[in-house]
Amino acid sequence: MINFDNLRGHKEVYQTLETLSIKFEYHEHPPVPTVEEASKYWAGIDSAHCKNLFFRNHKGNKHYMVVFDYRQTLNIRDLEQRPKQGKLSFASPKRMMKYLGLEPGSVSPFGLIHDTDNHVHLFLDKNLQEAHHISFHPNLNTASLVISQADFTKYLHHVGNSYEFIELYD
Repeated sequence: MINFDNLRGHKEVYQTLETLSIKFEYHEHPPVPTVEEASKYWAGIDSAHCKNLFFRNHKGNKHYMVVFDYRQTLNIRDLEQRPKQGKLSFASPKRMMKYLGLEPGSVSPFGLIHDTDNHVHLFLDKNLQEAHHISFHPNLNTASLVISQADFTKYLHHVGNSYEFIELYD
């Protein structure tokens, strides 16, 4: 049983991980709105640390989360060709709250627990498939959780959102 009182983040994240019997490492740090700032606190953590971006299509009726290694640069023009939805732009904080239940600076695949209609599609960097462990915020930017790649896949199947592993950068 997880003691939620000692952990920062959304309680629903920890409850979901517990329900799925997903083990995790918890690493607390000061609030960090960007992965570049968070990287200062990742020394010694054996994990692929991810940058998570939330986009919308030009009509505003489709939303996408893009997950990739924080050290990489995303080619947005190439990404726009994938869903064939026209120009992509960053989704507003209002949309982020509506679909993920998250504030800016805390985007994480763990936010998909709030997307009960499975509206958001994930584009995942294919190179992340080779990582043994992967880390994300627990829907709050004051901690990082490390889980195994297998457990991340288990989590994705549980939430039920569509996803695909693709090459995201040159």
